[in-house]
Amino acid sequence: MDQIDVPYHFLCPISLQLMRDPVTVSTGITYDRENIEKWLFSCKNETCPVTKQELFTKDLTPNHTLRRLIQAWCTLNASFGIERIPTPKPLADRAQISKLLNDAKKFPHLLLKSLRRLRSITLESERNRSCLEEAGVVDFLASILKTDDSTSVEIDSDDNESEFTRASDEALNILYHLKISQRQLKNLIINDGDRFLESLLQILKHSSYQSRAYATMLLKSVFEVADPTHLISIRPEMFVEIVRVLDDQISQQASKAALKLLMEICPWGRNRIKAVEGGAVSVLIELLLDTSDKRACELILAVLELLCGCADGRAELLKHGAGLAVVSKKILRVSHVASDKAVRILCSICRFSATSTVLQEMLQVGAVAKLCLILQVNSSLKSKERAREILKVHSKVWRSSACIPAYLMASYPSS
Repeated sequence: MDQIDVPYHFLCPISLQLMRDPVTVSTGITYDRENIEKWLFSCKNETCPVTKQELFTKDLTPNHTLRRLIQAWCTLNASFGIERIPTPKPLADRAQISKLLNDAKKFPHLLLKSLRRLRSITLESERNRSCLEEAGVVDFLASILKTDDSTSVEIDSDDNESEFTRASDEALNILYHLKISQRQLKNLIINDGDRFLESLLQILKHSSYQSRAYATMLLKSVFEVADPTHLISIRPEMFVEIVRVLDDQISQQASKAALKLLMEICPWGRNRIKAVEGGAVSVLIELLLDTSDKRACELILAVLELLCGCADGRAELLKHGAGLAVVSKKILRVSHVASDKAVRILCSICRFSATSTVLQEMLQVGAVAKLCLILQVNSSLKSKERAREILKVHSKVWRSSACIPAYLMASYPSS
């Protein structure tokens, strides 16, 4: 496409890319469906991106004439490597979705087939996802997860082998891909939220890696909108299973969701202690030893900082042979955010758990040298203040140590 100019009216005003499914909004401007749906439904905008006028309806009218012109232009320019855009699949409508739901409810043998069709509809477009949510699909899927007797249906796969597929796994898959709105998430919690959370816990305990990943990401979304009463009453088993998702390293996406989930729930009630008792500190340290991903390091250190806010968390970090060493190692090696979190962890240790053994270990693993280095380089003001405070408080133990390079001693704060 670099060798030929694309007619400007074939380009989406949002992405400036060739439109594959042109649709027209109420102001008369045409956009590619994927981009305008994201603008209207995901970003919650109510105006036309080009004219800035308010849209009195979010209905999108397919521009069939323009699509055919684009397809014809693609065919004419095939020699330049331009592929013909396919004709879009028709959008789902409320009647079609209602029939699928009714079939699934009335005829158990059609449940799995209906769920697979719902999943296909979900993956097709943002508009379809919005339509499914409006049609009550979220409550229907949640009810499947909350059913005590998981439904297993025997099906024939493409290679003619028989397999058992659980309807609850399919329902969870759809719930994740629906990208449920905050309003619906709140409704899930209000309407028998305890049973819904219990069903997700059981999935974390017993289901496949994929379903456990989906359950973790769904839990993250749910707890982001949950009220404090739900946050402070999370069962200890939930923390055990979230930590197990991290330990199993199911996927980067699942691990980051689990870390964000811990960040969301640990500040409430006794949740820090529950997380520590669930084995979080040891697993986080092992992950920190293995990962080189910047964002993952930042998230792990952020959770460790939260857990080191309680005595049990600090004790677990100090009990791990690599705890102090790996936290110190990440200072000035990952990002300003990671350095700040690591210094905060060391600050908690030095304020509340600074035994002579701990102070000597900090010297040996290079933590003290890193704190001196913090004062010399372009670090955040808060990190410098914390490093200076730590070094001052323990200067009698550290100041004469041969473990600190001579060039760093010049920056050691006066007592």
